[in-house]
Amino acid sequence: MSTIINDIEIIKTTSSKINEVDFDDLKFGSVFSDHMLVCDYKDGKWHTPKIMPYAPVTLDPSAKIFHYGQSIFEGMKAYKDVDENVWLFRPEDNCKRLNISAERMAIPELPEAYFMEGLVALLKLDKNWIPTTKGSSLYIRPFIFASGQGFHASPADEYKFIICTAPSGSYFSGEVKVLIEEKYSRSADGGVGFAKAGGNYAGQFYPTQLAKAKGYQQVIWTDDHKHEYIEEAGAMNIFVRIGDTLITGPTSDRILDGITRKSIIQLAESENIKVEVRKLTVTEVVEAAKNGTLKEMFGAGTAAVISPISGFGYKGEDYELPKLESTYADYLKTRITDIQTNKGEDPFGWRYKV
Repeated sequence: MSTIINDIEIIKTTSSKINEVDFDDLKFGSVFSDHMLVCDYKDGKWHTPKIMPYAPVTLDPSAKIFHYGQSIFEGMKAYKDVDENVWLFRPEDNCKRLNISAERMAIPELPEAYFMEGLVALLKLDKNWIPTTKGSSLYIRPFIFASGQGFHASPADEYKFIICTAPSGSYFSGEVKVLIEEKYSRSADGGVGFAKAGGNYAGQFYPTQLAKAKGYQQVIWTDDHKHEYIEEAGAMNIFVRIGDTLITGPTSDRILDGITRKSIIQLAESENIKVEVRKLTVTEVVEAAKNGTLKEMFGAGTAAVISPISGFGYKGEDYELPKLESTYADYLKTRITDIQTNKGEDPFGWRYKV
């Protein structure tokens, strides 16, 4: 792999905002660190990234991001342990998935060195922005969008790759109540559901607003054909525990290959928890809720890690999940966060030291 670390230009801010931040009261993704990494694609190639003070980006009104939505992103976190070491969690997987999304959205592939070395340089510069209070982390948002100009419906000829970071608290507080979707679809076969494309999330907002108006916090997405299979939970993958078996749907054109998802599967299997990766019908979940074998449901993703679901609504009826003293969700979340924060053993080699 080529290296670019010595070529990255670093322009430091002249006035840090860090002293204005209350690190004991951090909302998720609303406070931003001092610096960002910016890398431009033009003249048929990616140019060397540079790190500069966090600032607005200026674009021409004809930039194709505004008209055709060529935009992809990743979500990551950095953690600091008691010895002030900085850790990432499976960052190479984020880089790989970014390029999988890029290919589907006709965006040029980003060299791995630009992603990994640029990210490490940025984190070293803004190390003091990584919070250490329990449940907090430095959220990292790498993204690429079309900056090239023109109204012609075609891929752009210029793009920007940017990494911004935000010291953040918990994404969700407590359990969530969800509504199983019967009309709207998050994605379709042959579509872009497996990619982290910005438009995937924009399309979720309206059905989620409708669910919130009914007293739910999130939507459980179902397949686009007959709405009979459980697929995702809001912006997260979903796991369902029936009896002592943990079930999650297989990845497909419609379902994101979540990094937390596959970590949960591997970790659970290593702990002799029975895991089934298969299609799961809404009918099976409802029947399990009625006969008492439905023990847990939870969402899994980078932002929340694991978000327990307290109950769900379907066809005008609400179903509450039991209150268990010991849950797979709590156990698996503790194990994963201990690995992420260097508090526990990492038999899988998931931790990455910055």
